[in-house]
Amino acid sequence: MDIFHIGDKQVSLNNTEIPSSGFLWLDVTHEEVTADPEAWRDEVERITGTHLYDLHLRDAVNLSHPSYFDATQEYEMVVFRKLALHADPANTVATDGIKRKIPAVLNKLVTQPVAFFLVGSALVTVRSSTSQTIENARARLLAYKFKAEASTHATRLPASPEDLMLRLLNSMVDQYLALRQPLTQQLDRWQHALLDPRKPFKNWLALLDSRIELRKLDHLCEEQHDALQELRDHIIDTHDGSSNGNGHAKDLLLVRTNDVIEHIGRVLNHARRLEASLESAVQIHFAAMAHRTSEIMRTLTVITALFMPLTLITGIFGMNFVKMPMLENASGFWVIIGIMLGMVVLLLGYFRSKRYLEERATQQAARQMHTR
Repeated sequence: MDIFHIGDKQVSLNNTEIPSSGFLWLDVTHEEVTADPEAWRDEVERITGTHLYDLHLRDAVNLSHPSYFDATQEYEMVVFRKLALHADPANTVATDGIKRKIPAVLNKLVTQPVAFFLVGSALVTVRSSTSQTIENARARLLAYKFKAEASTHATRLPASPEDLMLRLLNSMVDQYLALRQPLTQQLDRWQHALLDPRKPFKNWLALLDSRIELRKLDHLCEEQHDALQELRDHIIDTHDGSSNGNGHAKDLLLVRTNDVIEHIGRVLNHARRLEASLESAVQIHFAAMAHRTSEIMRTLTVITALFMPLTLITGIFGMNFVKMPMLENASGFWVIIGIMLGMVVLLLGYFRSKRYLEERATQQAARQMHTR
């Protein structure tokens, strides 16, 4: 477990003394806690003077725990699921014993929990050892002491444990915002594949997996939104702002909390739009297939209607009677052929007047005949 002492102008690492100013950040990985949960909890109690409850200790190391917020009289706890940027790129989905790869972009929706404990003047984080967000935050804090004196544009250090937690949460949500463009491009490819008339769409299992992943993202954002909303309500109800009572610190925390909630809302709305767009593409695909089937049936019906009277005439003159009109007439054959062609022309004119034959279909058939 690493302990950061964050003061007004500098950050020190592994300083276990209770600070007279500033606050502590206790950063630990899931593996370190699960190795000896009781020893870790005793160490946190020794440093902060606060005892963590058994249920919250189990929640902190539960890798499948959803995002949520809980508070006691001694501390507050926030569990937030972040993107696992180091997930296995060969992630597969197994259904009915068959493993199928989902699209590369949707593979990035693998998440892992990060637990935050707000304990007085300390923040305790329990996270994965591969959490890039936490590692980047640690690096920025440690580099701050080298830039504080030389740079006039250095980033302001967090003023409180709540401020640090909200900054980390904002960085985690921004990872979801960065996925909006790749997800949109992936869904655009699905839509083009669904509506491409040149080749039939057959990858229905991958499409179903994509819809499932988008639905997971929807539920994930809803849980995150609810957890942060409860945190915001808790800050409004219990936080006294600052020592002089002017409420400036409380207002800053509410601004940061509202900003994180707004970012989560944008991701949630985008996920729902993508899901609705994919659903619309599927419906348009089946509508186009039904329309194409209808066009084929209409063409076959017209062809059948054209040949039915011709078949009747040929059937009549094919009967085995000794005496039939026009059989012995020298021009009888050409008369019958003329009658048959006239009937075809009349039927085509009738079908055209009833709009059974579209102009576009006729032009396409003419182009095909010309090509031949």
